[in-house]
Amino acid sequence: MDGAMLARLGAVIFVAIAGTAAVVEMSREEKAPEPPIRTVEAEHDPLRGEQRRCQRLGELAAQDIACLKVWAQTRDRFLGRPASIEGR
Repeated sequence: MDGAMLARLGAVIFVAIAGTAAVVEMSREEKAPEPPIRTVEAEHDPLRGEQRRCQRLGELAAQDIACLKVWAQTRDRFLGRPASIEGR
C-alpha cells in the first residue's frame, strides 16, 4: 500500500464514522423539558406582594419599617429561623 491509498482509506473510514454518528444523533427522540417546580404561587403569597412593593421603593425601602420586617421574614423563610441565644 502506498501513501495515497492509505490516505484514501483513512478518509473513507472517517466519513463512515462521521455519517454513523450523524445518523445516530438524528434518530434520537428529544424529550420535552420538564416544567420547573414551583412550591409557592406568587399570587397566593402575601409576602411576595410586599417584596415587590419594597423593590419598587428602591433605596427608600431601607428606611421603611414594613420593608425591614418583610426582609426579615424573607431571610427566616430562606435560611430558617435563627437559633435563640437564650434557648441554649
